[in-house]
Amino acid sequence: MTLRIGVDTGGTFTDLCAFDEATGQVHVRKVSSTPDDPGRAIVLGINELLEQMGGRSIGEVSYLAHGTTVGTNALLTGRGVRTGLITTKGFRDLLELGRGRRPHLYDLQADKPEPLVPRDLRLEITERVRHDGRIETPLDHEEVRSAVRELKAKKVGSIAVCLLYSYLRPDHERQIGEIIAEEFPEAYVSLSCDVMPEFREYERLSTVVTNAYIGPVVANYLSRLRQRLAENGLTCTPHVTQSNGGIIPFPAAESMPVRLVLSGPSTGVVGAAAITSEAGSPNIITFDMGGTSSDVSLVQDGEPKVTAGMELDGRPIRSPMLDIHTVGAGGGSIAWIDSGNHLKVGPASAGAFPGPACYGNGQDATVTDANVVLQVLNPEYLLDGQLKIDAQASHRAVKSIADPLGLTVPEAAQGIIRVVTANMARAIRVISVQRGYDPRDYVLVPFGGAGPLHASRLAIELGITRIIVPETPGAQSALGLLMTDIRSDFMRTQITRVTPHSTDDLSKVFTELTDQAIEWFDEEGIEPERRSILRRLEMRYAGQNYELPVDVPEGPITGATIASLVEGFQHAHDRMYGYSARDEVAEAVTFRVQAIADVPRAAISRAAAQGRKVEDTVVGLREVYLAEHGDYVSCPVYDRRLLDVGHHIVGPAVIEQMDTTTLLLPSDVCTVDDTRNLVIDIRRTPNE
Repeated sequence: MTLRIGVDTGGTFTDLCAFDEATGQVHVRKVSSTPDDPGRAIVLGINELLEQMGGRSIGEVSYLAHGTTVGTNALLTGRGVRTGLITTKGFRDLLELGRGRRPHLYDLQADKPEPLVPRDLRLEITERVRHDGRIETPLDHEEVRSAVRELKAKKVGSIAVCLLYSYLRPDHERQIGEIIAEEFPEAYVSLSCDVMPEFREYERLSTVVTNAYIGPVVANYLSRLRQRLAENGLTCTPHVTQSNGGIIPFPAAESMPVRLVLSGPSTGVVGAAAITSEAGSPNIITFDMGGTSSDVSLVQDGEPKVTAGMELDGRPIRSPMLDIHTVGAGGGSIAWIDSGNHLKVGPASAGAFPGPACYGNGQDATVTDANVVLQVLNPEYLLDGQLKIDAQASHRAVKSIADPLGLTVPEAAQGIIRVVTANMARAIRVISVQRGYDPRDYVLVPFGGAGPLHASRLAIELGITRIIVPETPGAQSALGLLMTDIRSDFMRTQITRVTPHSTDDLSKVFTELTDQAIEWFDEEGIEPERRSILRRLEMRYAGQNYELPVDVPEGPITGATIASLVEGFQHAHDRMYGYSARDEVAEAVTFRVQAIADVPRAAISRAAAQGRKVEDTVVGLREVYLAEHGDYVSCPVYDRRLLDVGHHIVGPAVIEQMDTTTLLLPSDVCTVDDTRNLVIDIRRTPNE
């Protein structure tokens, strides 16, 4: 068995990538997503991919990894299960009160998101643990039994348990879990001491409720997909991507679905980091533009930036994840005119169905339709002829935008591109400028079906001077699934001052977390030579309210380790806030350990020039509308499959391949490097 397959499910397409370990070849396939049952497109795509590879058998697949948005979609669309909550007496309404902030500071009419658990399903029980972990009021077991029976009578499918200070002492939550197992064994149960053993009670409560709300949906989906794949002949255990960029087996993911909220986009970042590091560019900004949204992230020294949480649809979720920012700007994003007669694009999307107007079902003008009008995209077909294009439908859709604005159809289409570019630039500034990083110091790496189309204009907007387009950008997230490791995170909050005298205190917590990681390695059957552990501290100045992550050096915690931690924190604080207070005492808040199991991965091979002439790779000419000329300009169209190492192309030009199209603007210079990336140097300024 030599085949390794990665499957990434998007809003419009499901991307599949297979790596043949025997030959070193990578094979790519795209099929339309089936939102009503994502597993249907996955099985269809795997069968088509194996057929494309010469009729290979699914029994030859030794590894299969999947990136999914099932949990995220269930949360965003309100299609989770009926959920109950058991919490400490006096904290029933915390889920609704939150931090007492309005969603938009100056909008007095803005509504907060509806709580995932209605008030009548939020039950209080008698118990109290102090801030130092001492039990002040013992748990009332009979009251718990009564609460569980009440939730069962109200037909909940899932129960979240979140008690005050359970991250310090989980005894009471564990006892509640045992009682639920006795009284209501069919319920899906989430304990906050398992899901998120950290302080900040509102964020912990929101996270465990989210886990309980989407848990049965994700568990059922993964279970059904696992069974369907087995029935089709898959013999290996399938894995799913976590938000932290690592993978875990399906059964493990079914109990912790909140860790999958960024399952889809995370592996694209991991794969891009590996590819560009090999190409000599470890500092990058990834730009994943699909059919529904764009996901951006920053990679420093070959390592994606991580964060402890995010806010999704107004609800905080605390879980280790890559620092990815998403904006509703994809190929299917719909253009519209607001009440002030201004052109807007997104966040609404045409999705997989009806899709852009050019696909033959929709009528709204989308970003894809704008590119068809401009003829940046092939006006006849996409995906090597798999998808026919109705260019006239795109013209009609864009004309419905152009006429009210008094523009020509090409001008309106170019306006759509400008607006969506501005939206994406704002997203990149969130993960760069707002984090203390200058985007001009980074290389832009576009992928997704639409990323390379817009990369050059986006780079100009941000002042970026170089772009690297991977070999299979349209299926980059699927390929990234073949380049990532198995990972699991362990964490605990214990506020400790970081001084030369605190080595024992820090060592004690990290030792306990490391023991948990080793136990996980043993349970997963990971051989010792494949194991590695990363440690991180979230630190702040004493009295501050927020923390910054600092990597912990390998080895025992010594005085030198303490000095390194303090210096790392000062540097991080200075970068984020523009100053550091070196006379203030720093303290550790949350301790984190990440267990990593190395797995065989798709290799990044280097190629030698085959001696082809670049002129022989031109497959035609196409009239492309360029704003720089204010008109359609004849541009050569290159077939990327024919491009050779060392080839140079000067824009304007279009480079086509099965999974995407790359646009070179005038004066852009593209070179094919020895890992078959397109390296594009931007030699323009915004004022040109």
